[in-house]
Amino acid sequence: MKNTLYIAIIALLAMGCSKKEHMALETHTISHGDIVETVTATGTLESVTQVDVGTQVTGIIAKLYADYNTQVKAGQLIAEIDKTTLDAELRSANANLESARTTYEYSKRNYDRDRQLHDKQLISDYEFETTRKEYQVAKAAYDKAQADRVRAAKNLSYAEIYSPIDGIVISREVEVGQTVVSSMNVANLFTIADLSNMRVVADVDEADIGSVKVGMSASFTVDAFPNDVFEGQVTQVRLKPTTTSNVVTYEVLINAPNPELKLIPGLTANITINVKEARNVLTVPLKALRFEPQSFDDNEGLPPFDSVPTPPASASRPEKPGDKPKDPAIPTTDMHRLVWALRDGRLVPVEIELGVDNGVDAQVISGLVEGDKVAIAYESASEAEAEEQQAGGLFGPPRRDKKKKGSDTAKK
Repeated sequence: MKNTLYIAIIALLAMGCSKKEHMALETHTISHGDIVETVTATGTLESVTQVDVGTQVTGIIAKLYADYNTQVKAGQLIAEIDKTTLDAELRSANANLESARTTYEYSKRNYDRDRQLHDKQLISDYEFETTRKEYQVAKAAYDKAQADRVRAAKNLSYAEIYSPIDGIVISREVEVGQTVVSSMNVANLFTIADLSNMRVVADVDEADIGSVKVGMSASFTVDAFPNDVFEGQVTQVRLKPTTTSNVVTYEVLINAPNPELKLIPGLTANITINVKEARNVLTVPLKALRFEPQSFDDNEGLPPFDSVPTPPASASRPEKPGDKPKDPAIPTTDMHRLVWALRDGRLVPVEIELGVDNGVDAQVISGLVEGDKVAIAYESASEAEAEEQQAGGLFGPPRRDKKKKGSDTAKK
């Protein structure tokens, strides 16, 4: 029994020592996808149009026709102030106007008569000047009485308070019987907001504000409706900074259409702004831009590659560590880069033109087509592991490798 155990241990040790490293080439198949780079922020919802409705006259609230959450239309009567005093002031103004009109007309007739007599030198200059002065005073009193009457009528009309916009009453500050006093500031009675047209005032960090532009699409969520995603668009980037606890932020306005009236003022929004966006385009992993083909002592099974000629000493050196020197005929600018494509069983350097990227993938404008395979990295595996994967190992069923999505592995 002991001999059998020793033999098994020696066999396992021999198998472990016989492991031989193999190299595998991981590739990625070029396909269509979306490239989106985002900036996140938080903000507060508010109505684009919000009006404080007040009164310009002093009086007692007689009637209220609107309450919290009442939907109102522009021109709709929403409150009345007691009109007793205001109506009395209008009647007094009418009486003063009539008295002033009578005095004015009498003074005008005297002035016209004395002017004719003065022209004929039938009255003295003193008498004519006195008559003219009385006429001018009467005319001024008549003009003032007219203005007083207009003011009294206007104040009486202010006793009826109408909604200036279509919207919803979100605040009511008075009760029936309460006295409102008009002073330097208009007494506020209601706050009416148009909830169909909302916006988010977002606080964007100073590190991200340079990427945010007017017109960019955005989406946001609110805790009140966690399963709903609301769409919007950046309408304004305000340049005034706000500093809180040494953190500098800038206000960005995002419109938020609200046809279902779900959104209400004051909600906190979690915003995502799409600063770079390309939909349904060819994509390539940024890892492929950093791949370098290598030669191995035992390269059986690995695809051969066409090496890139070394540029002359006068040529510019690569900017990034690990980049291979490139032929000047194959530029490697920010928009033109080099990848290694697997074609006809060989690795071939291919120049591609890039578009937007999100730090993981980049848009391919030209150089590759859908279905092309590009090299990403080398992976190492031992013969024992390969056999174990094929035969199920010593103690269990075969294992199925989980391939990375969109990638293939060519094993030696």
